[in-house]
Amino acid sequence: MSFVKTKSFKYIKNLVIGVGAAIVLLGALFKLESWEFASEMLIVGLSVEACIFLFLGLIGPEPDFYWNKLYPGLDDYNSRIQPLTAGPNPNMPEVAPLHGDVVERQLGGMLTELQSMSKSMGALKALQEVDFSGTQEQIKSMSNFYTKMNEAMSDMAKSAEDVRAYKDQLASLNKNLGSLNTVYGNMLAAMSNIGRQ
Repeated sequence: MSFVKTKSFKYIKNLVIGVGAAIVLLGALFKLESWEFASEMLIVGLSVEACIFLFLGLIGPEPDFYWNKLYPGLDDYNSRIQPLTAGPNPNMPEVAPLHGDVVERQLGGMLTELQSMSKSMGALKALQEVDFSGTQEQIKSMSNFYTKMNEAMSDMAKSAEDVRAYKDQLASLNKNLGSLNTVYGNMLAAMSNIGRQ
């Protein structure tokens, strides 16, 4: 690998471009403000910028993506690249064959993930369209409903206690009536015995 493709070279290139641009801007500032040495600063700045542009023109553009490693010859307009499924090309380096079932499995997995993402996005869109403007009033009315329901349950519990007490009193009254009936029956029997004698 040449020095031009190293990280060090890229760092130095960016440093030179940045410093050169700063010098040009300072020269322009000096000239606009009519400060001392304005002409000299502008001459130095523009000379540095001209050297930088010459330098960038000589080294050529650096590709950001290295597609050539995956698809050799892709950056050459006249290259004859065959589809990967067509098999080996005698003009190209040997590339492992690509099987349809492998591609189908990988694309199927990607399709499943995309469908899942689509469903999630649909759910988020539905949530976005929900109107929450009356939610506070609804929460207040639900809170009021629960308060009233608790009061009604408390009243029902008290009523159940009253019903139980009433039931106990009725049972006691039944016992008393039963004993009164017995006493009354005994009195009638005694009176009828008195009348016979």
